[in-house]
Amino acid sequence: MKNKYHYKILPLILIGLISFTGCRGQTESGKQFLTPEKEIPLPNVKGRIDHIDIDIKGQVAYIAALGNNTLEIVDLKAGKVTGTITGLDEPQGVAYIAKHQEIFIANGGAGECGFYNALTLKKTGSIKFNDDADDVRYDADADKIYVGYGSGGIAIIDAASHKQTGNILLPAHPESFQLDAKTNKLWVNLPGSGMIGVADLKQLKLTAKWSKMFPRSNFPMAYDEAQHRVIVGYRLPAKLVIYNSETGQEIFSASMAGDADDLYWDRNSKEIFISGGGGEVNIFKQAGNTTYKQIADIKTRSGARTSLLVPELHVFLIAARTEGEKQATLLVYKIKP
Repeated sequence: MKNKYHYKILPLILIGLISFTGCRGQTESGKQFLTPEKEIPLPNVKGRIDHIDIDIKGQVAYIAALGNNTLEIVDLKAGKVTGTITGLDEPQGVAYIAKHQEIFIANGGAGECGFYNALTLKKTGSIKFNDDADDVRYDADADKIYVGYGSGGIAIIDAASHKQTGNILLPAHPESFQLDAKTNKLWVNLPGSGMIGVADLKQLKLTAKWSKMFPRSNFPMAYDEAQHRVIVGYRLPAKLVIYNSETGQEIFSASMAGDADDLYWDRNSKEIFISGGGGEVNIFKQAGNTTYKQIADIKTRSGARTSLLVPELHVFLIAARTEGEKQATLLVYKIKP
């Protein structure tokens, strides 16, 4: 995402020293939450890194290297980059479409979104928006792609035909958003307007606006479908806030990692994973109906704020951009059972 509003593989023991600086993923009575599994170099990747998606069956990660104008394809089992799509224009959002074996890439520069064959990496189609195509969600059941773009919109695209089938107008550029096809609702962070928007997916329009003067800069978002909760991360100041998804009522809030770009809800463990650009991962666990307890504060690496939780593989992926003599790297952590 564009932040417009402010803003050599190492041995395992060295990974622990560099990535965890003493705690190696342990807090709360020494309990291990994340175990460093491997560091995968991203050769020649410079600048910011944005969103990540994955082919779970093939265990292949797709990393939008925004500042490098490339998409990096990483084989997690082999532990190396196996392909690169070049010639992109500030790639931000990415989605792997298993049904069609295609990769969808949203470019922030010119606003073009491209479809690529996941095996040959050849371009198979594209669709153009005004500018700043950003975060992406794929609804596998409906075979629909949702992409935030421009100064205020979320487009709906048919994944099979590559054609736009709908549009939701918004008062500001959308950052992270979540949708629930069962309730036909979509929640979207609108930091430029200081609010969270709620849209009806049948009417394709906003039906509620949850405004908040403070905190500000709401970028990452997750959704707890079972308990009807929207989980939001703010940057000014760094704060985790959980809302009732039906009413917008605040349920819980707490300080969290700074400069967070991604956060995730694991419905099985009832834990929230937050990656912060300052070099830390926070884990919160639900302790009661409306209470959550921070159970881990794990040191990673400065600039490692983009992440992906993959419960199916029991891994947490974090992309760290190049900083000084440290090259860009995909950090792979195993999650405790």
